[in-house]
Order: sequence, then C-alpha cells, then structure tokens
Amino acid sequence: MNLTMARRTLAAVQAATTDLGLLALRLWLAQEFLQAGWTKVSAGGSAPEWFAGLPFPAVIAWLPVNVNWMAAGVGELVLGAALLIGLWPRLAALGLLFITWVAVVTVHFDLGWAGWNQIEAEDGLGFKLPLMMAVMLLAIATQGGGRYALGAVWTRRA
Repeated sequence: MNLTMARRTLAAVQAATTDLGLLALRLWLAQEFLQAGWTKVSAGGSAPEWFAGLPFPAVIAWLPVNVNWMAAGVGELVLGAALLIGLWPRLAALGLLFITWVAVVTVHFDLGWAGWNQIEAEDGLGFKLPLMMAVMLLAIATQGGGRYALGAVWTRRA
C-alpha cells in the first residue's frame, strides 16, 4: 500500500466515523427533546404551577405562561423530530439551543452545578446536564447532521 492510498483510506475512515458521531449525537439529543416535548404537550395546555412562577428572560417574558409552555413543548417535538431524521439539523440544533438556554436561565441555573454522581439535586435538575446537551447541540449546529441525515441524502441524490 503506498502513502497516497493510505491517506485516502484514513480520510475515508475519518469521514465515516465523524458521520457516525454526528448520527449518535442527533439520535441521543432527539430522544431527550422528544421526551421533554411530549411531557409538556401531553400534560395539556395549562402550564403547571412551578412553570408559571418562573422568571423568564425578557426575550419571551411577554408570552402568556400557557403559550410559553406549549411553545416549548411543540418546539421540542418539532425540532427534536427534525434532528432525529436530519432535516435541517443545523437549524434544529440552533432552535433547541435557544430552548435549552431559556430552560437553563429560568429553571436550572439557580439549582446549581450537580456532580457526576448527582445530576439531579433534591430540588430538581441542575444546569450540568442541559449544559452538556448544549455542547452536543453546538457540535451539530457547527458541523451539520452528517452523511446519515435526511438532508445529506437528498443532496447526494440531486
């Protein structure tokens, strides 16, 4: 095997593993957001008391609480599904980053940083897990969904 062939083989392996990594991130994050969105939407149109008393950032504080609750749930469902199948994954990741930012600012940050052995505190979920999800979303927002995303399949067929 000559050096040129070895480099091509290495490049192909790197491309395949990068795409597998992006697929794994998309699938993991999608199931997390789909579950969170379904929990909100299936609870009905009324926000729970704990949600109603949150200090929302100025960007969305003008929304009525019940609209905010359903917008978060529907957003998590729609963007989570888009991430799952790889339809506009960068846009989906950016939308989910916004939802995650709002969740951290309003709910998770005041609960503190939980250690590896304690992701959930007695009072609820700290901001460590949402921060990890945000880092994963950032990878998708900057790198795209990979070759196993629906958008990439459409591009290859065109």
